[in-house]
Amino acid sequence: MEDWVSIGYLLSAALFIFGLKKLGHPRTAPYGNQLGAMGMLVAVLTTVLSMQLAGGAEWVLIGAGIVIGSSIGYWMAVKVEMTGMPELVALFNGFGGAASALVALSEVWKYLEDSNSVPEGLELTVTMVAAGLSALVGWMTLTGSLLAMYKLKGGVSIFGKWIKTPTWGPAWLNPVKVLLVITVGVLIYMSICEPTNTDYLWGIIGISCLLGIILVLPIGGADMPVVVSLLNSLSGIAAAFTGFIIGNSVLIIAGSLVGASGLILTFIMCKAMNRTLIDVLFKSFGGSGEKESLTRTKVGSDADEVAMMLDGAQKVIIVPGYGMAVSQCQHQVKEFADLMEEKFGTDVKYGIHPVAGRMPGHMNVLLAEANVPYEQLIEMDEINGEFPECDVAVVIGANDTTNPAARSGEGPLAGMPIIDADKARTVVIVKRSLSVGYAGVDNDLFYMDKTMMLFGDGKAMMAGLNTALKEI
Repeated sequence: MEDWVSIGYLLSAALFIFGLKKLGHPRTAPYGNQLGAMGMLVAVLTTVLSMQLAGGAEWVLIGAGIVIGSSIGYWMAVKVEMTGMPELVALFNGFGGAASALVALSEVWKYLEDSNSVPEGLELTVTMVAAGLSALVGWMTLTGSLLAMYKLKGGVSIFGKWIKTPTWGPAWLNPVKVLLVITVGVLIYMSICEPTNTDYLWGIIGISCLLGIILVLPIGGADMPVVVSLLNSLSGIAAAFTGFIIGNSVLIIAGSLVGASGLILTFIMCKAMNRTLIDVLFKSFGGSGEKESLTRTKVGSDADEVAMMLDGAQKVIIVPGYGMAVSQCQHQVKEFADLMEEKFGTDVKYGIHPVAGRMPGHMNVLLAEANVPYEQLIEMDEINGEFPECDVAVVIGANDTTNPAARSGEGPLAGMPIIDADKARTVVIVKRSLSVGYAGVDNDLFYMDKTMMLFGDGKAMMAGLNTALKEI
């Protein structure tokens, strides 16, 4: 019967791998998600079966956990809006890290309750190191993810009063981070020397929670794609460490997959922002935090002017950004694309920057909610070559990701890959004002002669533009 348990874990791992492969493309992503969920179901059932074979299955607790967990998951999935996905992903990352850390803690607790069960030699070293690392990564992921979630929300409501989440990261905080990591390493070593001493364990947990907070504290909301990706990777690494402790192969495989894929995505995000992982961990994002003073002005256009200019456009590229997510105007954007195709036979595509929004794939998620065809969503590297032949580039709430200053080699945006919207024949920008982006750099694109500014809320402006197009 134990062979069937091994087969179950093998099947679960295969489903995880194939599911991850399918997640690589928007069209197959829903199927990949289903494969991953099926793999987790197989893993849970196989684990329960192995517990039954060992004679230790507590069916009441297991059933209660499954029912409560499934109910909470279903409720959150149904309740959350697509614009709230970044916060939900950050929260789930934290839950994953905490779950791994709790499992590791429960395993070590067995040793603390019965000194006769404490392993010796290499087994003791491996167990305590894995438990310490699982606690470090798991609890750090929990507190870091919770802080990231509130940063994405912009703050927290306490007794009806809205308190903005701070962004604070003085230079002296970096040595503190390194010192805390070293301290955890020392505590892990001490726990090997005295495996029944609980003080070391609680010390590791406390420092790890503090470390998660001070790692995320300097990071602003506009740079959350990198942070969410990194925290996702850490939750997988914590699971892999826990798998070593309890000897569960599928947990090791699943955790390694999440950890590796999360790190790969993190490096992709870093490259898209022209940052290194060291910068992510030890430098406040967004340059010095200083904002350029606006010395130039631009006369805004109205919806009717833009609609007249769009009349007969053969090729239009829509460039969504953070402002689209804030105004939740993805449905109006989809209606605009449909009107252009129906009235003028326009070829409409969407240029997607890797770090647009607040999490990896944020723009893809929002546009998918509006039923935008997958084949119209084109990544930055592929779409940039089409802008010179583009009649109109419609930029909705994007700033730093379209700023030509990134090509200058100077300033906070130096070297950052951008969407080449400025190379289109005409540019329409939907934005509340001329204010600078998170990097604090004024955008020359706003002031070009070929640029038309639609000042106002994204949803209201796009709705007005759609109305004007219908009247042509």
